[in-house]
Amino acid sequence: MSKLTLGIIGAGRIGRLHVDNLKLVPEIRVKSVSDVVIDHLQTWAAEKQIEVLTTDYKELLHDPEIDAVFICSPTTTHANLIKEAAQAGKHIFCEKPVSFSVEETEDALAAVEKAGVKIQIGFNRRFDPNFQKIRSLVQDGTIGNPHILKITSRDPEPPNVDYVKSSGGLFMDMTIHDFDMARFVMDSEVVEVSAHGNVLVDPAIGEAGDIDTAIITLKFANGALGVIDNSRQAVYGYDQRVEIFGDKGAAQAENNRATNVEVSTSESVTKEKPLYFFLERYTQAYINEVKEFAKACLENFEITCTGFDGLQAERIAEAAKQSLETGRPVQLARQSLKVTN
Repeated sequence: MSKLTLGIIGAGRIGRLHVDNLKLVPEIRVKSVSDVVIDHLQTWAAEKQIEVLTTDYKELLHDPEIDAVFICSPTTTHANLIKEAAQAGKHIFCEKPVSFSVEETEDALAAVEKAGVKIQIGFNRRFDPNFQKIRSLVQDGTIGNPHILKITSRDPEPPNVDYVKSSGGLFMDMTIHDFDMARFVMDSEVVEVSAHGNVLVDPAIGEAGDIDTAIITLKFANGALGVIDNSRQAVYGYDQRVEIFGDKGAAQAENNRATNVEVSTSESVTKEKPLYFFLERYTQAYINEVKEFAKACLENFEITCTGFDGLQAERIAEAAKQSLETGRPVQLARQSLKVTN
């Protein structure tokens, strides 16, 4: 069986997570890892049987054995790395978002298209079995014509302020997953965005110029409506739910829990809290997405979560930010944004 040989650029939390998951796929060989600081990674790399550990990512790009790269470095580096990897003829997996600028993302994706390589964006929630089932119920007509989509996405605790300052803001950092999920489930483009937000969790987030609580409403090209609610802090755990309502019925994907046991007594009816963090909640989704990337590269299949999907999610995020700033809905055209009069 042929193998896909990979290099990982960026060995922070998400980069190391991908290495763990990639090691579960027999068709994948993780040869090289690069990071700007590697001294603390020596033991980890040996345990993971990483053959090359380097501070120079160009070693990966110039290695003829490496077929594809995973870009897991900070967002500000993504666009240039995508262009360099494409020019080197490597297939690309890039964490979200591609960049903080639609123009930069378009430029990077143009380089990918010119080089004829594949690119997959790391919207792992598309590969969650629960959300895939919701999408299938829309596509096979079980719930009829979709009318309303509701997405709840709330983190268990807020990030530190230093992270907030470099994150691109709530819409680009956190809600962007929900924007992609909205397009994925509905299988229709978002044509209008209206956003409202506030600082209700941590005043330091507001001082950093961001919000920590938001409600976003969406209008889709198929006429359906969507609502997303976000919070940086849900004290009971990682709250991840999706509901789709149509003219023939409705379907809900509830939170994952350690067990599905519900205890009923004369005093109360209880069940366990949602899983606490995204690494627990989306374990299988992360594994599934890297398996699909490997299959697409080895067997020349189409990528499920494309560069265009990443671009569209960024456009919605920019529209949400503009709506928040202006207090008005923002319409999305394919190539531009405009404020509704």
